[in-house]
Amino acid sequence: MHLSDRVTGLFLALLGSLAFWGGSRLPAVPGQDVGPAAFPMAIGGGLVICGVLIAAGIGHSFEAKDTAEDDQAPGLARWLGRLGWLAAFLPPVLLIGYVLVVDTLGFLLTAAIMLLVSARALGASWAMTIGVMLIAPPVVHLAFGKLLRVPLPDGLLAAPW
Repeated sequence: MHLSDRVTGLFLALLGSLAFWGGSRLPAVPGQDVGPAAFPMAIGGGLVICGVLIAAGIGHSFEAKDTAEDDQAPGLARWLGRLGWLAAFLPPVLLIGYVLVVDTLGFLLTAAIMLLVSARALGASWAMTIGVMLIAPPVVHLAFGKLLRVPLPDGLLAAPW
């Protein structure tokens, strides 16, 4: 079954609205600038924005045109061939690996490795993979460490902040 971008975008916006509303109902924590409502409201707001953009068709022109070559599975699933369904187990394997090594390697290195494996498994180019590996872990570490005040393991590579 194939749903149009308008339907999925509006559903995503509705889901984001519910997350934002639910987060706004959480009680504040006395003495803290950022309470438990911040994260669900930020995620909900992002979902609303993304959903509206998808429903409006923004970015549709950036999608690759349909060709016979696009019918193939990306990255790891294509490499596995008939066993391509095994690629669906990559996210839980990465999460289990994260739990096992994050205290030793630290968040920054572990997240970069996870992004490398998942981006290449999904068929991303090396340039895109390296860019995401260098930008995403520090941004997430900053968001959790400074904004949400949730300490993440330093491991081998401590964050400079």
